[in-house]
Amino acid sequence: MLRCCASRYLLKRNLGIATSLILTRHFTSNCKQTLLRPSKSNPISLVSRPCFFASRSDHTMASQSKTSVHDFSVKDAKGQDVDLSIYKGKLLLIVNVASQCGLTNSNYTELSQLYDKYKNQGLEILAFPCNQFGAQEPGDNEQIQEFACTRFKAEFPIFDKVDVNGDNAAPLYKHLKSSKGGLFGDSIKWNFSKFLVDKEGNVVERYAPTTSPLSIEKDIKKLLETA
Repeated sequence: MLRCCASRYLLKRNLGIATSLILTRHFTSNCKQTLLRPSKSNPISLVSRPCFFASRSDHTMASQSKTSVHDFSVKDAKGQDVDLSIYKGKLLLIVNVASQCGLTNSNYTELSQLYDKYKNQGLEILAFPCNQFGAQEPGDNEQIQEFACTRFKAEFPIFDKVDVNGDNAAPLYKHLKSSKGGLFGDSIKWNFSKFLVDKEGNVVERYAPTTSPLSIEKDIKKLLETA
């Protein structure tokens, strides 16, 4: 009788240990959680059910479901939402800008020249201030706009300051980077990286920070001429 009780105790203990190991292994999975359901034919059976914890890949997939720049919304310099679908039918040049960079003078000057020349033909330049590179955009939105408009007579829209890299990167920039990776990876390398977006909202080209705006004029003209 004692031997029988001891055997039952050992069996229950071993089953308990096995259950704990299986639960630990399966509940730490990103995609499934596992429940135990004993049966007569199988003392321990595994039942897989969807996990309800959102993983990083879940958020990435949600972001990737947006296939066009026109699917996104951004904040303007006053914090108001701007639906980028208002730019359907326009050619977009999207640039992350900074006020205290060695590239500031040449880029702002040439961006203004391009905008003045092609704005009536369907070009829009969308500028996004970013302070991630050498802390070269430290001002607030009002200061940034005053600088660009006063010094360079910039008439194109300047939006809310954003991050372009990292976990807090603006969803628009995550989309731009995933659509057109750079030479050394997807991340934005410096101020004044440029993305050219066609009239349907597709990212068609990416340019390095050192690529001058006037040097891509031929690409702009070509896309403006397409129906």
